Amino acid sequence: MNNFKTARKPVEIRFDLPSTSSDGGLLLLKKADKRLGLTARLAQCLQDSRRDPTHTNSKMLTQRILGICQGWEDCNDFDALRQDPLFELALGSAPAPQPTLCRFENGRVRQELYAMSLALVELFIDRHRSCPPKRIVIDMDATDDPAHGQQQLEFFHGYYGRHCFLPLFVFCSVDGQDEELVGAILRPGNAHAGRRSGSILKRLVRMLRAAFPETQFMFRADAGFALPQVYETCESLGVSYLISLARNERLQEMAAPLMNESRAIHAEGGQKSRHFGEISYAAKTWPHERRVIVKAEVMKQGENPRFVVTNCPGDPEALYDEYCQRGDCENRIKELKLDLFSGRTSCHKFSANAFRLLLHAAAFVLLCEVRRMLSGTGLARAAMGQIRLKLLKVAAQV
Repeated sequence: MNNFKTARKPVEIRFDLPSTSSDGGLLLLKKADKRLGLTARLAQCLQDSRRDPTHTNSKMLTQRILGICQGWEDCNDFDALRQDPLFELALGSAPAPQPTLCRFENGRVRQELYAMSLALVELFIDRHRSCPPKRIVIDMDATDDPAHGQQQLEFFHGYYGRHCFLPLFVFCSVDGQDEELVGAILRPGNAHAGRRSGSILKRLVRMLRAAFPETQFMFRADAGFALPQVYETCESLGVSYLISLARNERLQEMAAPLMNESRAIHAEGGQKSRHFGEISYAAKTWPHERRVIVKAEVMKQGENPRFVVTNCPGDPEALYDEYCQRGDCENRIKELKLDLFSGRTSCHKFSANAFRLLLHAAAFVLLCEVRRMLSGTGLARAAMGQIRLKLLKVAAQV
Protein backbone atom coordinates (compact mmCIF):
# COMPACT_ATOMS: atom_id res chain seq x y z
CA MET A 1 0.00 0.00 0.00
CA ASN A 2 1.24 3.50 -0.84
CA ASN A 3 -0.03 6.76 0.70
CA PHE A 4 0.15 10.13 -1.01
CA LYS A 5 -0.89 13.44 0.53
CA THR A 6 -2.40 16.14 -1.66
CA ALA A 7 -3.51 19.65 -0.79
CA ARG A 8 -7.03 18.50 0.08
CA LYS A 9 -7.09 14.84 1.12
CA PRO A 10 -4.90 11.72 1.26
CA VAL A 11 -4.86 9.27 -1.65
CA GLU A 12 -4.47 5.58 -0.86
CA ILE A 13 -3.40 2.99 -3.46
CA ARG A 14 -3.69 -0.68 -2.47
CA PHE A 15 -2.18 -3.63 -4.31
CA ASP A 16 -3.37 -6.40 -1.99
CA LEU A 17 -7.16 -6.24 -2.27
CA PRO A 18 -8.74 -9.70 -2.51
CA SER A 19 -10.71 -10.92 -5.55
CA THR A 20 -9.41 -8.22 -7.90
CA SER A 21 -8.52 -8.43 -11.58
CA SER A 22 -7.18 -6.18 -14.33
CA ASP A 23 -9.36 -7.95 -16.91
CA GLY A 24 -12.83 -6.52 -16.39
CA GLY A 25 -13.44 -6.73 -20.14
CA LEU A 26 -13.73 -10.52 -19.90
CA LEU A 27 -17.45 -10.14 -19.17
CA LEU A 28 -17.93 -8.17 -22.38
CA LEU A 29 -15.93 -10.76 -24.33
CA LYS A 30 -18.07 -13.57 -22.94
CA LYS A 31 -21.21 -11.70 -24.01
CA ALA A 32 -19.79 -11.17 -27.50
CA ASP A 33 -18.77 -14.84 -27.70
CA LYS A 34 -22.24 -16.01 -26.68
CA ARG A 35 -23.81 -13.71 -29.27
CA LEU A 36 -21.45 -14.94 -32.00
CA GLY A 37 -21.27 -18.60 -30.97
CA LEU A 38 -17.56 -18.66 -31.79
CA THR A 39 -15.95 -20.86 -29.15
CA ALA A 40 -18.92 -23.24 -29.04
CA ARG A 41 -18.63 -23.83 -32.79
CA LEU A 42 -14.85 -24.25 -32.74
CA ALA A 43 -14.97 -26.59 -29.73
CA GLN A 44 -17.17 -28.99 -31.72
CA CYS A 45 -14.20 -29.50 -34.08
CA LEU A 46 -11.98 -30.91 -31.34
CA GLN A 47 -11.87 -34.54 -30.28
CA ASP A 48 -11.30 -35.63 -26.67
CA SER A 49 -10.80 -39.25 -25.62
CA ARG A 50 -10.05 -38.45 -21.96
CA ARG A 51 -12.38 -39.66 -19.24
CA ASP A 52 -13.96 -36.97 -17.04
CA PRO A 53 -11.22 -34.38 -17.59
CA THR A 54 -10.86 -31.56 -15.07
CA HIS A 55 -10.33 -29.08 -17.89
CA THR A 56 -12.40 -29.79 -21.01
CA ASN A 57 -11.24 -28.92 -24.53
CA SER A 58 -14.06 -26.39 -24.78
CA LYS A 59 -12.93 -24.64 -21.61
CA MET A 60 -9.24 -24.56 -22.60
CA LEU A 61 -10.11 -23.31 -26.09
CA THR A 62 -12.17 -20.50 -24.58
CA GLN A 63 -9.45 -19.78 -22.03
CA ARG A 64 -6.78 -19.35 -24.70
CA ILE A 65 -8.95 -17.18 -26.97
CA LEU A 66 -10.09 -14.90 -24.14
CA GLY A 67 -6.51 -14.67 -22.88
CA ILE A 68 -5.23 -13.59 -26.30
CA CYS A 69 -7.95 -10.93 -26.53
CA GLN A 70 -6.89 -9.60 -23.12
CA GLY A 71 -3.20 -9.52 -24.05
CA TRP A 72 -2.18 -12.79 -22.33
CA GLU A 73 -0.86 -14.52 -25.44
CA ASP A 74 1.39 -17.14 -23.80
CA CYS A 75 0.37 -20.30 -21.97
CA ASN A 76 2.91 -19.37 -19.28
CA ASP A 77 0.75 -16.37 -18.36
CA PHE A 78 -1.79 -18.68 -16.77
CA ASP A 79 0.65 -19.79 -14.09
CA ALA A 80 -0.15 -16.43 -12.47
CA LEU A 81 -3.71 -16.08 -13.80
CA ARG A 82 -4.93 -19.31 -12.20
CA GLN A 83 -6.02 -17.24 -9.19
CA ASP A 84 -7.67 -14.50 -11.27
CA PRO A 85 -11.33 -14.28 -10.15
CA LEU A 86 -12.64 -12.92 -13.46
CA PHE A 87 -11.10 -15.71 -15.52
CA GLU A 88 -12.65 -18.17 -13.07
CA LEU A 89 -15.99 -16.41 -13.44
CA ALA A 90 -15.78 -16.33 -17.25
CA LEU A 91 -14.73 -19.99 -17.54
CA GLY A 92 -16.89 -21.42 -14.77
CA SER A 93 -13.88 -22.77 -12.85
CA ALA A 94 -10.20 -22.02 -12.30
CA PRO A 95 -8.17 -21.71 -15.53
CA ALA A 96 -6.05 -24.65 -16.68
CA PRO A 97 -2.31 -24.41 -15.84
CA GLN A 98 0.45 -24.09 -18.41
CA PRO A 99 1.38 -27.81 -18.65
CA THR A 100 -2.23 -28.77 -19.33
CA LEU A 101 -2.56 -26.06 -21.98
CA CYS A 102 0.68 -27.25 -23.60
CA ARG A 103 -0.63 -30.81 -23.86
CA PHE A 104 -3.90 -29.43 -25.23
CA GLU A 105 -2.13 -27.55 -28.03
CA ASN A 106 0.22 -30.38 -28.94
CA GLY A 107 -2.60 -32.92 -29.04
CA ARG A 108 -4.33 -31.40 -32.06
CA VAL A 109 -4.40 -33.28 -35.36
CA ARG A 110 -4.74 -32.23 -38.97
CA GLN A 111 -8.43 -33.16 -39.28
CA GLU A 112 -9.31 -30.90 -36.35
CA LEU A 113 -7.43 -27.96 -37.87
CA TYR A 114 -9.27 -28.41 -41.16
CA ALA A 115 -12.62 -28.57 -39.35
CA MET A 116 -11.80 -25.35 -37.47
CA SER A 117 -10.90 -23.62 -40.74
CA LEU A 118 -14.27 -24.61 -42.23
CA ALA A 119 -15.99 -23.42 -39.04
CA LEU A 120 -14.58 -19.90 -39.52
CA VAL A 121 -16.11 -19.79 -43.01
CA GLU A 122 -19.44 -21.16 -41.74
CA LEU A 123 -19.47 -18.51 -39.03
CA PHE A 124 -19.07 -15.81 -41.69
CA ILE A 125 -21.89 -17.35 -43.73
CA ASP A 126 -24.22 -17.51 -40.72
CA ARG A 127 -23.59 -13.85 -39.93
CA HIS A 128 -24.85 -12.80 -43.36
CA ARG A 129 -27.42 -15.50 -44.10
CA SER A 130 -30.40 -13.34 -43.08
CA CYS A 131 -29.33 -10.61 -45.53
CA PRO A 132 -27.51 -12.22 -48.48
CA PRO A 133 -24.70 -10.02 -49.83
CA LYS A 134 -24.87 -8.53 -53.30
CA ARG A 135 -21.09 -8.66 -53.60
CA ILE A 136 -18.25 -10.31 -51.69
CA VAL A 137 -14.64 -9.26 -52.22
CA ILE A 138 -12.04 -11.88 -51.24
CA ASP A 139 -8.55 -10.68 -50.32
CA MET A 140 -5.57 -12.98 -49.71
CA ASP A 141 -2.16 -12.04 -48.41
CA ALA A 142 0.89 -13.76 -46.99
CA THR A 143 3.20 -12.53 -44.24
CA ASP A 144 6.26 -13.76 -42.39
CA ASP A 145 6.07 -15.35 -38.96
CA PRO A 146 9.61 -15.49 -37.50
CA ALA A 147 10.66 -18.86 -36.11
CA HIS A 148 11.96 -19.23 -32.57
CA GLY A 149 14.38 -22.14 -32.88
CA GLN A 150 14.55 -25.56 -34.53
CA GLN A 151 10.86 -26.00 -35.28
CA GLN A 152 9.19 -28.33 -37.75
CA LEU A 153 8.96 -26.79 -41.26
CA GLU A 154 10.62 -23.50 -40.37
CA PHE A 155 12.94 -22.49 -43.21
CA PHE A 156 14.96 -19.51 -44.35
CA HIS A 157 12.96 -17.22 -46.62
CA GLY A 158 15.04 -15.10 -48.99
CA TYR A 159 12.53 -12.26 -49.34
CA TYR A 160 12.20 -11.71 -45.60
CA GLY A 161 15.82 -12.62 -44.87
CA ARG A 162 15.05 -14.79 -41.85
CA HIS A 163 13.93 -18.22 -40.69
CA CYS A 164 10.16 -18.17 -40.51
CA PHE A 165 6.79 -19.67 -41.34
CA LEU A 166 4.68 -18.12 -44.10
CA PRO A 167 1.02 -17.98 -42.99
CA LEU A 168 -1.74 -17.16 -45.46
CA PHE A 169 -4.65 -14.94 -44.36
CA VAL A 170 -7.98 -14.75 -46.18
CA PHE A 171 -10.49 -11.93 -45.71
CA CYS A 172 -13.97 -11.26 -47.08
CA SER A 173 -15.64 -7.88 -47.41
CA VAL A 174 -19.43 -7.75 -47.84
CA ASP A 175 -20.89 -4.89 -49.91
CA GLY A 176 -18.07 -2.50 -49.06
CA GLN A 177 -18.09 -3.18 -45.31
CA ASP A 178 -15.07 -3.99 -43.13
CA GLU A 179 -12.81 -6.95 -43.88
CA GLU A 180 -13.77 -10.16 -42.02
CA LEU A 181 -11.24 -12.92 -41.42
CA VAL A 182 -12.32 -16.29 -42.84
CA GLY A 183 -9.01 -18.14 -43.08
CA ALA A 184 -5.60 -18.41 -41.39
CA ILE A 185 -3.39 -21.18 -42.78
CA LEU A 186 0.14 -21.80 -41.51
CA ARG A 187 2.60 -22.84 -44.23
CA PRO A 188 6.30 -23.85 -44.27
CA GLY A 189 8.82 -21.04 -44.32
CA ASN A 190 10.09 -21.87 -47.81
CA ALA A 191 6.63 -21.67 -49.38
CA HIS A 192 5.84 -19.39 -52.33
CA ALA A 193 3.45 -16.57 -51.36
CA GLY A 194 0.72 -18.04 -53.54
CA ARG A 195 1.18 -21.67 -52.48
CA ARG A 196 -2.20 -23.48 -52.26
CA SER A 197 -4.04 -20.20 -52.93
CA GLY A 198 -5.86 -21.58 -55.99
CA SER A 199 -7.23 -24.64 -54.17
CA ILE A 200 -8.15 -22.59 -51.08
CA LEU A 201 -9.93 -20.03 -53.24
CA LYS A 202 -11.84 -22.76 -55.09
CA ARG A 203 -13.04 -24.37 -51.85
CA LEU A 204 -13.99 -21.01 -50.33
CA VAL A 205 -15.95 -19.78 -53.35
CA ARG A 206 -17.87 -23.04 -53.61
CA MET A 207 -18.91 -22.80 -49.93
CA LEU A 208 -19.92 -19.15 -50.28
CA ARG A 209 -21.78 -19.67 -53.55
CA ALA A 210 -23.73 -22.59 -52.09
CA ALA A 211 -24.95 -20.23 -49.36
CA PHE A 212 -25.32 -17.12 -51.56
CA PRO A 213 -26.10 -18.23 -55.13
CA GLU A 214 -26.98 -14.72 -56.35
CA THR A 215 -23.86 -13.03 -54.97
CA GLN A 216 -21.10 -11.64 -57.20
CA PHE A 217 -17.51 -12.46 -56.23
CA MET A 218 -14.27 -10.51 -56.66
CA PHE A 219 -10.74 -11.72 -55.83
CA ARG A 220 -7.87 -9.31 -55.14
CA ALA A 221 -4.22 -10.06 -54.40
CA ASP A 222 -0.69 -8.78 -54.88
CA ALA A 223 1.93 -10.10 -57.32
CA GLY A 224 2.72 -13.10 -55.13
CA PHE A 225 -0.59 -14.60 -56.30
CA ALA A 226 -0.10 -13.89 -60.01
CA LEU A 227 -0.23 -17.59 -60.90
CA PRO A 228 -1.93 -19.36 -63.82
CA GLN A 229 -3.74 -21.64 -61.38
CA VAL A 230 -5.32 -18.63 -59.66
CA TYR A 231 -6.47 -17.02 -62.95
CA GLU A 232 -7.89 -20.29 -64.20
CA THR A 233 -9.70 -20.93 -60.91
CA CYS A 234 -11.34 -17.50 -61.03
CA GLU A 235 -12.30 -17.84 -64.69
CA SER A 236 -13.75 -21.33 -64.24
CA LEU A 237 -15.83 -20.24 -61.23
CA GLY A 238 -17.00 -16.95 -62.73
CA VAL A 239 -15.09 -14.84 -60.21
CA SER A 240 -13.81 -11.38 -61.14
CA TYR A 241 -10.18 -10.71 -60.24
CA LEU A 242 -7.68 -7.88 -59.83
CA ILE A 243 -4.16 -9.22 -59.31
CA SER A 244 -0.92 -7.26 -59.43
CA LEU A 245 1.75 -8.29 -61.93
CA ALA A 246 5.46 -7.92 -61.30
CA ARG A 247 7.25 -5.69 -63.81
CA ASN A 248 9.19 -7.27 -66.64
CA GLU A 249 10.82 -5.99 -69.79
CA ARG A 250 7.91 -6.96 -72.05
CA LEU A 251 5.29 -5.22 -69.88
CA GLN A 252 7.41 -2.08 -69.66
CA GLU A 253 7.94 -2.10 -73.42
CA MET A 254 4.19 -2.36 -74.06
CA ALA A 255 3.50 0.43 -71.53
CA ALA A 256 6.14 2.75 -73.03
CA PRO A 257 3.67 5.11 -74.84
CA LEU A 258 1.80 5.80 -71.58
CA MET A 259 5.04 6.26 -69.68
CA ASN A 260 6.28 8.75 -72.29
CA GLU A 261 3.16 10.88 -71.75
CA SER A 262 3.73 10.90 -68.00
CA ARG A 263 7.42 11.71 -68.43
CA ALA A 264 6.61 14.68 -70.69
CA ILE A 265 4.07 16.17 -68.25
CA HIS A 266 6.39 15.64 -65.29
CA ALA A 267 9.28 17.28 -67.18
CA GLU A 268 7.16 20.40 -67.81
CA GLY A 269 5.98 21.13 -64.27
CA GLY A 270 7.96 18.79 -62.05
CA GLN A 271 4.76 17.50 -60.45
CA LYS A 272 3.60 13.92 -60.14
CA SER A 273 1.97 12.66 -63.33
CA ARG A 274 -0.26 9.57 -63.65
CA HIS A 275 -1.82 8.06 -66.74
CA PHE A 276 -3.96 4.93 -66.93
CA GLY A 277 -4.48 2.60 -69.85
CA GLU A 278 -4.62 -1.06 -70.73
CA ILE A 279 -2.81 -3.65 -72.81
CA SER A 280 -3.39 -7.25 -73.87
CA TYR A 281 -0.64 -9.46 -72.55
CA ALA A 282 0.15 -13.17 -72.35
CA ALA A 283 3.06 -14.70 -70.45
CA LYS A 284 4.58 -17.88 -71.87
CA THR A 285 2.65 -20.04 -69.41
CA TRP A 286 -0.74 -18.44 -70.26
CA PRO A 287 -2.99 -20.16 -72.80
CA HIS A 288 -4.35 -16.80 -74.05
CA GLU A 289 -3.97 -13.05 -73.64
CA ARG A 290 -5.49 -11.27 -70.66
CA ARG A 291 -6.37 -7.66 -70.00
CA VAL A 292 -3.72 -5.76 -68.01
CA ILE A 293 -4.37 -2.36 -66.45
CA VAL A 294 -1.38 0.00 -66.62
CA LYS A 295 -0.63 2.83 -64.22
CA ALA A 296 2.09 5.01 -65.77
CA GLU A 297 3.31 7.21 -62.91
CA VAL A 298 6.29 9.55 -62.74
CA MET A 299 7.15 11.31 -59.48
CA LYS A 300 9.97 13.40 -58.06
CA GLN A 301 11.26 10.20 -56.47
CA GLY A 302 11.32 8.41 -59.83
CA GLU A 303 9.18 6.31 -62.13
CA ASN A 304 6.55 3.96 -60.73
CA PRO A 305 4.81 1.88 -63.41
CA ARG A 306 2.31 -0.66 -62.04
CA PHE A 307 0.41 -3.50 -63.71
CA VAL A 308 -2.80 -5.29 -62.68
CA VAL A 309 -4.21 -8.26 -64.59
CA THR A 310 -7.99 -8.50 -64.61
CA ASN A 311 -11.02 -10.03 -66.30
CA CYS A 312 -13.25 -7.10 -65.29
CA PRO A 313 -14.76 -4.63 -67.75
CA GLY A 314 -14.67 -0.94 -66.92
CA ASP A 315 -12.51 2.15 -66.70
CA PRO A 316 -8.81 1.34 -66.05
CA GLU A 317 -8.36 4.04 -63.38
CA ALA A 318 -11.50 2.96 -61.49
CA LEU A 319 -10.37 -0.67 -61.57
CA TYR A 320 -6.91 0.25 -60.34
CA ASP A 321 -8.40 2.26 -57.47
CA GLU A 322 -10.50 -0.76 -56.52
CA TYR A 323 -7.39 -2.93 -56.53
CA CYS A 324 -5.66 -0.48 -54.17
CA GLN A 325 -8.42 -0.95 -51.61
CA ARG A 326 -6.94 -4.37 -50.86
CA GLY A 327 -4.51 -2.45 -48.65
CA ASP A 328 -7.15 -2.65 -45.92
CA CYS A 329 -6.42 -6.36 -45.43
CA GLU A 330 -2.79 -5.44 -44.78
CA ASN A 331 -4.01 -3.23 -41.91
CA ARG A 332 -5.97 -6.18 -40.52
CA ILE A 333 -2.83 -8.34 -40.69
CA LYS A 334 -0.96 -5.65 -38.75
CA GLU A 335 -3.64 -5.90 -36.05
CA LEU A 336 -3.20 -9.66 -35.97
CA LYS A 337 0.58 -9.41 -35.64
CA LEU A 338 0.97 -6.33 -33.43
CA ASP A 339 -2.20 -6.32 -31.29
CA LEU A 340 -3.00 -10.04 -31.14
CA PHE A 341 0.56 -11.44 -31.26
CA SER A 342 -0.18 -14.00 -33.98
CA GLY A 343 3.58 -14.64 -34.28
CA ARG A 344 3.57 -16.69 -31.05
CA THR A 345 4.06 -19.90 -33.06
CA SER A 346 6.88 -21.09 -30.81
CA CYS A 347 5.88 -24.77 -30.43
CA HIS A 348 8.12 -27.46 -31.90
CA LYS A 349 5.33 -29.34 -33.72
CA PHE A 350 4.00 -27.74 -36.89
CA SER A 351 0.44 -28.87 -36.10
CA ALA A 352 0.59 -27.17 -32.69
CA ASN A 353 1.75 -23.92 -34.33
CA ALA A 354 -1.02 -24.16 -36.94
CA PHE A 355 -3.51 -24.57 -34.07
CA ARG A 356 -2.06 -21.54 -32.31
CA LEU A 357 -2.49 -19.45 -35.43
CA LEU A 358 -6.16 -20.46 -35.53
CA LEU A 359 -6.53 -19.44 -31.87
CA HIS A 360 -5.22 -15.98 -32.69
CA ALA A 361 -7.49 -15.82 -35.73
CA ALA A 362 -10.46 -16.70 -33.51
CA ALA A 363 -9.46 -13.94 -31.09
CA PHE A 364 -9.45 -11.52 -34.04
CA VAL A 365 -12.96 -12.65 -35.06
CA LEU A 366 -14.19 -12.20 -31.48
CA LEU A 367 -12.75 -8.69 -31.18
CA CYS A 368 -14.31 -7.80 -34.55
CA GLU A 369 -17.67 -8.71 -32.99
CA VAL A 370 -16.85 -6.43 -30.03
CA ARG A 371 -15.99 -3.64 -32.47
CA ARG A 372 -19.36 -4.09 -34.18
CA MET A 373 -21.05 -3.87 -30.78
CA LEU A 374 -19.31 -0.49 -30.33
CA SER A 375 -21.03 1.02 -33.37
CA GLY A 376 -21.85 4.67 -32.76
CA THR A 377 -19.17 5.12 -30.10
CA GLY A 378 -15.70 6.61 -30.21
CA LEU A 379 -14.19 3.12 -30.42
CA ALA A 380 -16.23 1.98 -33.44
CA ARG A 381 -13.20 2.42 -35.75
CA ALA A 382 -10.46 1.84 -33.18
CA ALA A 383 -7.64 -0.65 -33.64
CA MET A 384 -7.84 -3.75 -31.49
CA GLY A 385 -4.95 -2.64 -29.31
CA GLN A 386 -6.85 0.52 -28.46
CA ILE A 387 -10.05 -1.41 -27.72
CA ARG A 388 -8.10 -3.60 -25.30
CA LEU A 389 -6.36 -0.64 -23.66
CA LYS A 390 -9.43 1.56 -23.26
CA LEU A 391 -12.20 -0.97 -22.76
CA LEU A 392 -11.01 -4.46 -21.86
CA LYS A 393 -8.13 -3.85 -19.44
CA VAL A 394 -10.39 -2.52 -16.71
CA ALA A 395 -9.73 -3.04 -13.00
CA ALA A 396 -12.52 -4.99 -11.35
CA GLN A 397 -13.33 -6.54 -7.98
CA VAL A 398 -15.46 -9.68 -7.88
